[in-house]
This record gives sequence, C-alpha cells and structure tokens, in this order.
Amino acid sequence: MTNDLDFIKKTIQLADENVQNGHGGPFAAIIVKEGKIIATGVNSVTSELDPTAHAEIKAIRNACKALNTYQLNDCIIYSSCEPCPMCLGAIYWSRPKKIVFAANKTDAANAGFDDSLIYDQLNLPIAERKIETVEIALENKNQPFLSWTNFNSKIDY
Repeated sequence: MTNDLDFIKKTIQLADENVQNGHGGPFAAIIVKEGKIIATGVNSVTSELDPTAHAEIKAIRNACKALNTYQLNDCIIYSSCEPCPMCLGAIYWSRPKKIVFAANKTDAANAGFDDSLIYDQLNLPIAERKIETVEIALENKNQPFLSWTNFNSKIDY
C-alpha cells in the first residue's frame, strides 16, 4: 500500500528532475485517487512562456481530463511545495479531499519564489493595490449572472 510519504517523495523527485532537465522551476504535483496516480504536473512557466503553468495547475488539468470531470472528489493532491495563492485557489475549485506538501512558502521564498506580495495585496483595499485596478459599475453589470441564473441547461459547479 502506498502512503503519503511515498507519493510526496515521488513528487519531490519529479520537481528535482524538472530542474535538472531545464524544463522549469523546482515544483511538481501528483494527483492520486484510490491509491493510484491519476496525473502529474511540473512547473513549465519559463519553457512554455506561461505564468500560469504551475505544477498544481497542470496536474489538475491533466487529472480532470483523465477522469473526465471538472472536480477531483476523493483525490489527493501532492505538491513538492506549499501551493501559491493561484494554485491554492485552483485546488479549492477542484475540490480534492486532501492536500499534502513538502516544502513550505518560507522555503520557497528563501529560494527566490516569494509569494508574500500576493498575500499582502489580497488584504489591501482595491485602491491601494500595487497594480492599478478599476471597477466600472455599469448598469447592466449583472446581466451575465442573470442569464446564468435563468439558463436551464447550466451545469452547477
């Protein structure tokens, strides 16, 4: 029987291999269901020129395709490092039953992957954030939500 320790060791190995082969940053993720690896993902931000190509995001996409669903119920996500805010959001949207990680966000920051700016920005009022953010409250701003509410063929998620 494979356990959390076995899967997290495999995840760290994948992250290290990702660095060694020059594919991307030192991050990997594995998604497991019923003791079997469903999907993996490694960071490929620099090789794909995609700031969203984080290991967890890629693993979630791969797992959803493999399972033919948009939710990862009863799955466990193993990550070589504590998920960043973007990945954590994606993980919560995918609804796994558990997250297991090895290195934490302080370890990542010490290696040059510091997400503290994002965490800090989330706590600021919109007008005080580093990137100028503008809300334009048009009269019909809620029309897409109204359409969704009235759409008979919607798939709730």
